[in-house]
This record gives sequence, structure tokens and C-alpha cells, in this order.
Amino acid sequence: MRYRATFGAALMSALLLCFVPLNNAQEKEEGAKIKKKKVSYTAPDSGVEMYQRYCAACHGQDGKGGGPVAAELKVPPTDLTALAKQNSGKYPAERVLAVLRHGVSVPAHGTSDMPVWGPVLQSISSPERVVHLRIFNLNRYIESLQRK
Repeated sequence: MRYRATFGAALMSALLLCFVPLNNAQEKEEGAKIKKKKVSYTAPDSGVEMYQRYCAACHGQDGKGGGPVAAELKVPPTDLTALAKQNSGKYPAERVLAVLRHGVSVPAHGTSDMPVWGPVLQSISSPERVVHLRIFNLNRYIESLQRK
């Protein structure tokens, strides 16, 4: 199923902003400030595209946490390739879905530097079913990154 962007969705994505960590080391020491960056539209059925646009800056292309802005974060990004290993070999799909939709509140699972993707994805895909599709496909892609 391929969702086609409407003019309104494209315009909305061009106008909306999300929090993406782009701070420098000096700001980090003084109480890091997160700069805002425009959210670009991605295909809701492409977990790979969404991951590359929304997650790789922190988690890295390989999912191991070494993205280009990772060093600027207060807490290193989670190694997404080790989620199943840390959960007795079973990928924690429900927990990842919850983090994607609602964010994290437990420091061991990340910081508030990580955007809460549910509202961000809602802003570029108005029908709730499309937001569910986006989160589902992003979750499936993260599951595919698990070390064997």
C-alpha cells in the first residue's frame, strides 16, 4: 500500500519543525539547547527511508548509535541493533512502538533529546491510520537491524 502525499501534507511537512540535536560542545556544557530542523516528508510504507531521515543522525546508518550528532548528546543514543539481545533474544516490538509513539521517560532508554515521533509523524500524515503505518514500518525496519 503506497500513500501518496497531498499538496497539503507536503506543505505541512515543509512548515513543521521537530527537535533534532545539532548543538555544539560548549552549549552541551552550559545546558544543551536543541536546535530545530524542518521535518521532511517520507513515504509511510518505507521504514528504511524514515529511519535514514529521522533516526540515522543519532543512531547511525547501521543503528549502532554512532550517528554524526551522537557525540553532542547528553546520553549516547541506544544501539538499536542490540535490542533483541538485551531482551533475552526477543525483539521488544511493543516497547519500541511505545517509544516511537510516546517518547521515553526512563534515562536508561534515552533522553528527552530524542523527538517524540508520534506527534511529528501525525503532523505530516493527517489520517491516524497513516501514522500507525509509519510507526509500524519504522519498527519493522529497526527489527531488521537486530544482530543475529
